[in-house]
Order: sequence, then structure tokens, then C-alpha cells
Amino acid sequence: MSVFGKHGKNADLKSAIGLTNLGNQFWNLTPAELVEDTIINGQGVLTDTGAIAIETGEFTGRSPKDRFVVFDEKTENSVWWGDINIKFSPEKFDALYNRMKAYLNGKDVYVRDAYACADPRFQMNIRIVTEFPWSNMFAYNMFLRPTAEQMENFDPEWHIVCAPGFLADPEIDGTRQHNFAILNFTKKMIIIGGTGYTGEIKKGIFSVLNYVLPHEKGVLSMHCSANIGNEEHDTAIFFGLSGTGKTTLSSDENRRLIGDDEHGWANDSVFNFEGGCYAKTIDLSREKEPQIYDAIKFGAILENIGFVDGTSTPDYADGSITENTRVSYPIHHIDNIADPSVGNAPKNIFFLTADAFGVLPPISRLTKEQAMYHFMSGYTAKVAGTEVGITEPTTTFSACFGAAFLPLHPAKYAKLLGEKLEGTDIKVWLINTGWTGGSYGVGSRMKLSYTRAMITAAMTGKLDNVSFEKLPVFDLMMPTSCEGVPSEILNPRGTWADKSAYDETANNLASKFVKNFEKYAAETSQEILAAAPKVLV
Repeated sequence: MSVFGKHGKNADLKSAIGLTNLGNQFWNLTPAELVEDTIINGQGVLTDTGAIAIETGEFTGRSPKDRFVVFDEKTENSVWWGDINIKFSPEKFDALYNRMKAYLNGKDVYVRDAYACADPRFQMNIRIVTEFPWSNMFAYNMFLRPTAEQMENFDPEWHIVCAPGFLADPEIDGTRQHNFAILNFTKKMIIIGGTGYTGEIKKGIFSVLNYVLPHEKGVLSMHCSANIGNEEHDTAIFFGLSGTGKTTLSSDENRRLIGDDEHGWANDSVFNFEGGCYAKTIDLSREKEPQIYDAIKFGAILENIGFVDGTSTPDYADGSITENTRVSYPIHHIDNIADPSVGNAPKNIFFLTADAFGVLPPISRLTKEQAMYHFMSGYTAKVAGTEVGITEPTTTFSACFGAAFLPLHPAKYAKLLGEKLEGTDIKVWLINTGWTGGSYGVGSRMKLSYTRAMITAAMTGKLDNVSFEKLPVFDLMMPTSCEGVPSEILNPRGTWADKSAYDETANNLASKFVKNFEKYAAETSQEILAAAPKVLV
């Protein structure tokens, strides 16, 4: 066995996580070295952008039904058990990991020391051991990178072992199928096998932080983007599910990006968990997403893309492998960033929804209780063509805009949100980037220029002194005027030709909100429940 590269004082994989009889150990290689090994191994090719393109194999996305959490004394009464957090016994974890260690016998591995959380008070050191060089490069891109001085004394708190080539046997190992991602909060380990999809690494640590920070440190963990203006105390947070405009609307040439996906909110700071971005590339163009497009250069990893025939030019319209084509790159590939990736407590919070039913206002201001209710609801709507089998608008609710990554009950996160809003002048806005003038198929999509104008008006205080009116059923307060936006679109009911059709559609959507919330009611406070839409019988 040979060991290459610099590493910290606690760098013994045998004593830390029981890995013995390995082949070569490559520690903390540079991106250039990892690109070289990826090409030599026949696992990737350089594109004409300078980025390396790889294929993740059988899995081109996360596999939520194959994500498990070890059920033990630490997690028994704290984790939100169910379809999202599926129980896995400590005995099965140990047995599966023993088989995984045997698989790695004699194999070369790549080791990366990194950390999560840009606020040093909450820094979590992570050591990632990977079978493939490009998995290790992904960890370099996505996590925060220690300085040379930090590396010398690096002491990992959590370990990730990622071996895509190791296939579990469900009969022996107790998994559902041959792939798995398992979190062990007692041993502070994540093991990933049978899948090369790199997002399992990123979202594994996100799930860990979603447990540790709220449960143990009083920090609200958030699936959101965040940016900061030129003035002090001008941080904005953007929550939203896929397709709502979270990345687009948080990219603003007049504001610096804190991060695009995962953040923590301590009492006095909003901080990025990550050191990079993991963006979708399907149909990417410089016109639509200039920051992402220009970040695809040497050091970036393109996943599962196609190429223009006979060239090394990426074809971002090619979804033949998957519609979930991706790029990962370190955040410094973007020019307009906050360094370090930390801002003050937020001044404005935006909940983004693409309401395909055309019911919700393009902008409305929420009370604290409404903010907690809509946070727990995490609503958007999918339209025809976004997924196989969807032919008409379909409601989607994802608690806290990231249910798949929540180890705790959603009410715990909503309670923390309420506590952080209490007694402050933080404004919370609900933004509908979806339809106006009717539902999908009748109405039209809200113009991006109008949405940007409304968000800018909110952030610059231009909505502070305008009059507001209440939308029935949802009880949302809507401005009656907004600079740069036609006043007639601000009240959604007014944009419908058939007002009775609007009323019926609004009532139907309200019923879906109430129905979705039933599963949370037992652990939810009365103040949140009282903020539900008022369904008309």
C-alpha cells in the first residue's frame, strides 16, 4: 500500500473507520490530478469548455426509497420515521459495512478532507473516501476547502465511504435493492454503494446538518438560496422547489451570492453549508443562466450530458441519458459571490411557488403564522410535460421545501422559523412565478421581468408604504400597486375572465392545502393551524 498527498494528524483510515488492506491511498489530490486519473481510468472525457464529463451509471438521480437511517438509542425518539427516514438496524449496518470493507480490499481509494458550514462556529469536518476519482473531485467542488494550515491539524467529525461498484445483496444486507445510502448518527458515518450519482454525497451531509443543527445547536437548516445586497443587514433568502425560479431569482448582478442551495440561519448569521454549486444543465444557455453557463470550465464536472455529434462540445438540450443532467463547480467559478459565504440574519424571505392553477397572487406578504404554515406546506404545482404521466396541473407539497432531506418532524423546523421571526421586522413574501389569468392551458406564465420587479421592490422597501388588500380564502395580503408592474395583475381574481371559475379553483386548491396538512396536525401548534386557508363549504 502506498499513501500519496498531504493529510492531517488524524489520517489513519484503519483506526478511524476500519479500512485495511487498501491499495494506493490518494489523499487530497488537486482537481487537475483527479481529472487526469479520471481520464486514465476511462471514466471521463474533457469537453471543449475545459470541464470533465462523466456518466454516473445506472443511477442518474437520488434514490429516496434506498436511503436509510440507523435506528438506535440516539435516533429512536428524535428522527421523523416513515417513508423519508427508513429504519435500518445497527447490526445490519455493521454487517453491510464489513462486506463493503472487504470489497475495497486491495483497491485504490481517493481520500478528501473537507468541511461544511461557512460560519466557523458550526464548522463540521468531513473525511470522504471514494472508489472513483471523480466522486472525490465532486466532494472537492461541493464542500468547503480547508486551508493548508487547517489541513495539518485536520480532525474529521464525520466520514463518508462511497463505493459505487459495491452492490448490496438485499437477501443478506436488508436493503431494498443493490444500491443504498445509509446515515449512522451514532458512528457519524455515511456509507453509499451501488450508485455513482454524486448527489447522494451532497444530500447525505445535508441530511446530517438538518438533524444536528436544529436538534443540537438551535440553528435553522434550510433548503434555499441566499444573496446579500451592498448595504449591511440586507440578506435575502429564497425557498422554492424545482421549477419555481430559485436559482434564477437569487442570481442578481446587484447582489452577491451567498449560496444556491443549502444554508443555516443562526441568530445573527445566514451561512452557506457548501463550497460549490450543483446545477441542472438541461436546456442550459448563456442567455437563460449566464452565471452557470460561464462557470462550466476546467474544474467543473458535467454529469450525464450529451455532445454535439463528432465534437467535444456539450449539447445541453440532449436528455437522452437523463433530464437530470448536472454540473458541479466550486463557488469561486462565479464572480459575484460573498466571501466568506456568510451574511447577516435575513431582511427578506421569499417563498417561491409556480402555481399552475393561477390562484395565488404574484406577490403577497405573510404573517409569522402564515409563514410557518406555508413553510411546512412547501407548495408548488407541476404541469404537463415536466414528468411522465402528468397531463394537467398537479399539486406538489414538500415540507420546508425539502422534505426528502428532513430527519426531524417538519413542525420542528417551522417552530424554529417562528422563533427567529418573533419580535423582528423580517418580512416574509409568497411569490407566485406560475400562472395568471387562468390555470395552465388557459392563462399565461407570469413574466420574469414582473417577478424580478416585485422582488426588487420588496427588498428595497418600496412596498412598505403602498396599500394592501386581502385575498379571500387564503387570507393573503396583496399590494395594490408595485413599481414596474401593471396593477391589474396583482390581484389574481381580477385577471380571470370567469370570476366564478376562479372562486371554484381557489377553493379546490385551498382544500388540497388543508388535506396535505392533516398528516402534520398532531404535532403542530394551534397558531400554525389557524393560518390555514378557509375552505368555503
